[in-house]
Amino acid sequence: MPDLAHEKKLGGRVAGVDEAGRGPLAGPVVAAAVVFLAAKLPPSLAGAIDDSKKLTAARREAAFAELRAHAKTGTLAYAIAAASVKEIDTLNILRATHLAMRRAVERLGVAPDVALVDGNQLPRDLPCRTEGLVKGDAKSLSIAAASILAKVTRDRIMALLDARHPGYGWASNKGYGSAAHIESIAVQGPSAHHRLSFAPLAQGHLSL
Repeated sequence: MPDLAHEKKLGGRVAGVDEAGRGPLAGPVVAAAVVFLAAKLPPSLAGAIDDSKKLTAARREAAFAELRAHAKTGTLAYAIAAASVKEIDTLNILRATHLAMRRAVERLGVAPDVALVDGNQLPRDLPCRTEGLVKGDAKSLSIAAASILAKVTRDRIMALLDARHPGYGWASNKGYGSAAHIESIAVQGPSAHHRLSFAPLAQGHLSL
């Protein structure tokens, strides 16, 4: 389980930063930033947080609710931001991801001393010192919390988009390039929410 060892080692106010949605063919990329403000976390909160990829959808939703509830009590601060499909296609996915991360950190409402970012590809323009942590969502509690907020938010966005643009199966595939999703693009054509810079969409056509 992730803990706060890395945050304590860095010292000061540390914001854990993570993203969701770098790989899909459709939808925005979403980033979140989390700062734990309390000296000691409530057991219910600490026990609910883990790498979002290891949690079921139900457990992610429960952890999301815990994080939001404790933000209201001052235990933590968080912010969630996104980069659009247009920004992804214009900038490329890495730069768009870093843009979403910067937006999340800037919207925190508290100024972090350090941003602890999942991975080793770091944004260069965050408003504070930046440190990377490979597989940070499995090691750092603040990164794991950010991963949950980003993942749940993006999944909800894709469910809403699925209701508005039926036929692509986004509620279940979340925009990833499953065989059924690719087949639906070949039949219906891409939507306004597809990333046209991503293969196979970048090739300009899909065929069954």
